[in-house]
Amino acid sequence: MRLHGAMLFVKDLDRMTSFYSDVLGLQPVAETKLDNWVEFRSNGSQFSLHAIPRAMAAGIEIESPPRPREPSAAKLAKIEALGLPLLRRPWGGTEAVDPEGNVFAVRAGT
Repeated sequence: MRLHGAMLFVKDLDRMTSFYSDVLGLQPVAETKLDNWVEFRSNGSQFSLHAIPRAMAAGIEIESPPRPREPSAAKLAKIEALGLPLLRRPWGGTEAVDPEGNVFAVRAGT
């Protein structure tokens, strides 16, 4: 099985679109954009943001800086400068946290 894409539910679609565009350099696909949906494509993979319905989103509080929502490269300095946490893993990896507390890994391409 090959993973072709991933989707993330977000509280503030505009803010999160700006984060993934401005900080990570992903480009939104204009043809598929909806009021509650933004899709990014990169090298055959798809990453999408889906807005949480307003009634549900109203009950979600996001701390500043956000607390990572999880049970347990060059872009990292820019993320850290925004005041967002970096998670240094015991195995040597570093993951970042987006403005809503979602943990993600950034892997540099060649």
